[in-house]
Amino acid sequence: MGRANRERRRMKEKARKRPHPATPHRVLWAPSGQPTLEELVALEVSAALRALAYDDSRSFEEAAARVAERPGIVGWRRATERALLGHLQSAVSGAWRRGWQPDDLVRVARRRLSGPHVRLIRDAIAAELSGYAAATIDPRWTAQLAELEARVWWRPDETYLGAWAEEQNTEWAAVVHCALEAFDLLSGLPELEKLGPIPGTARPTRSAANRPRPAVDERMLSRVRALLAKAESTTFPAEAEAFTAGAQALMARYSIDLALLAATNQSSSDEPSGRRIGIDTPYEGPKAMLLGAVAEANRCRIVWSQQLGFCTAVGFPTDLDGIEMLFTSLLIQATTAMTQAGSRTDAYGRSRTRAFRQSFLTAYAARIGERLSEATETQTAEAATEPAARNLLPVLAARDRAVEDAVAAMFPQLTERVVSVTDREGWISGRSAADLATLHDGREMLASEG
Repeated sequence: MGRANRERRRMKEKARKRPHPATPHRVLWAPSGQPTLEELVALEVSAALRALAYDDSRSFEEAAARVAERPGIVGWRRATERALLGHLQSAVSGAWRRGWQPDDLVRVARRRLSGPHVRLIRDAIAAELSGYAAATIDPRWTAQLAELEARVWWRPDETYLGAWAEEQNTEWAAVVHCALEAFDLLSGLPELEKLGPIPGTARPTRSAANRPRPAVDERMLSRVRALLAKAESTTFPAEAEAFTAGAQALMARYSIDLALLAATNQSSSDEPSGRRIGIDTPYEGPKAMLLGAVAEANRCRIVWSQQLGFCTAVGFPTDLDGIEMLFTSLLIQATTAMTQAGSRTDAYGRSRTRAFRQSFLTAYAARIGERLSEATETQTAEAATEPAARNLLPVLAARDRAVEDAVAAMFPQLTERVVSVTDREGWISGRSAADLATLHDGREMLASEG
């Protein structure tokens, strides 16, 4: 059995042991006369979910077919639809309580299931959140819904399961399969660190994550995006690195200015928070390493949850905004450079492309981290000589301690992971791709942007 399957079974076993008093399929029917329609549906749904939990595909197919259709029983489909909706909504709300957010659920669905499952889970998220007052939902969740395009698109007199089957001209049996598998995934998810208030509990005065914080300068973000867009579009590595360095210099200086502002503002509530950033296959290790390098250069930290396909970045909110943009751009640049390097074979004609690319991206991440840190150190040194920043270094040290304390509080048990390098040529090529030009300190780039 592969490691992914072992991990999946381990999480399912934990889910089975976890009490679910509100989950319909956990209520067992003891025969005391003729069972009701709802009891019959609950039994068939339980049988299908039990088969999924034990990876018994044959039993699952048989049970799912019975859930989808029981000829001769009036109202079976309607009762089945209600039961499946109840299970899905219970699973989504349970995931919120265990620390999962909308982005996280869609990401894990894309990683482990198919496109229809992703859409179904997105609809379940929209349906669940539609039941809460907007003022009680964290603004970051609202932003995630917009990015995911998760909305209530079905009519008030129908459910998303029925509307989905009708719109896609999908057989009801296929919808049932999809719903059962989506529930199986959601109900087996492990506990995550809570990064903010769950729906229904967000209050500006009760949650530090919701307190006012310094607004991000949209003009600054636009200039960073423009620099990174140029870095991604140029065919000259030297220009790409210069534009990227300019973006890093701008972000570093902005972070310094905000740190000084917060230090002089006694009423400031700016404090570290967490944000999850997806790490896709293949070459997840080097990609996580690249994100870590970007985070370190911007006074943030990351924790990689490999089996779940994301890293949790911890830092001050404005710094987190910057590292997301920079990481995305650098990943595009690194992938382009790696692809242009082509494939590789060994002396016997066997492919060593995977080892080459793994080593390439690892070296790229290591060298880019060095160069981004150089840009940050340059900006810090220059700012420290200015009269208004005579207390800069103690302020930055205090913010570093605050980030470390936040990481320790969120992740009390951490283990370090080392990314291996097995291809010398890949390492040299990756390092060269990140080291082809002398980095500018950003002022020349910024001047051209102004």
